[in-house]
Amino acid sequence: MSNKSNFFSSFATAVADLSGKPFTFVAALALVLVWAVSGPFFGYSETWQLVINTTTTIITFLMVFVLQNSQNRDGKALQAKLDELILTSQAANKFVGIEKLEEGELREMSKALAEKAECVEEKADEKSAAEAASA
Repeated sequence: MSNKSNFFSSFATAVADLSGKPFTFVAALALVLVWAVSGPFFGYSETWQLVINTTTTIITFLMVFVLQNSQNRDGKALQAKLDELILTSQAANKFVGIEKLEEGELREMSKALAEKAECVEEKADEKSAAEAASA
């Protein structure tokens, strides 16, 4: 099971990287232009329309899973890095694992941090004003 998971992760990373390159966009655009130009040759038939509709739907459907896997791993890696910074700094360890809190708890913590930031900003403004007055 682990090998399959690693294979999919590697596959998802490669596809996500490839899908973000300019060449991939140009190739997709060229494919759509070839399809559009071929319309008169196929009499703009329902089959001609079905080809692009089916192709784009399948690609979009599969890309959702590939990109979500890649994004999930990136998010977890970023969270691990932030947790490491919190643990090795003077920051409060209560922030480690905060992403697992419920929505209400996150809102309360966010509100408390905003109030704390406001106090710090007020003190900084007071200090700046005092320095400006003494200069």
